[in-house]
Amino acid sequence: MTNVGAGRLYGTASRTLSLLLAAPLALVLLIHPAAMLDGQGGYSHPQLMLVMWGVSAGFVHGVGFVPRLWLWRWLLGPLVGWPLLALGYSILLAPALG
Repeated sequence: MTNVGAGRLYGTASRTLSLLLAAPLALVLLIHPAAMLDGQGGYSHPQLMLVMWGVSAGFVHGVGFVPRLWLWRWLLGPLVGWPLLALGYSILLAPALG
């Protein structure tokens, strides 16, 4: 990755975005987990595992922690975290949208 791309992904605006995406989703999962039920009234555990990974990546990236090992940096970075957070919001908003 170039320094320009790394600067954009690890700049203040992208870190703020990560925190703003992760915090409400984490609160929903902690306070009202029933909001994440599917149409049959059950949980999709593989999907929720991915959503929790996204929340974790959002907090790790948002607070400014950059892991040294490239694998952890990739797994907990914004390029993986943001799509997983989007998955969480899509699960959360699916009943409201129809």
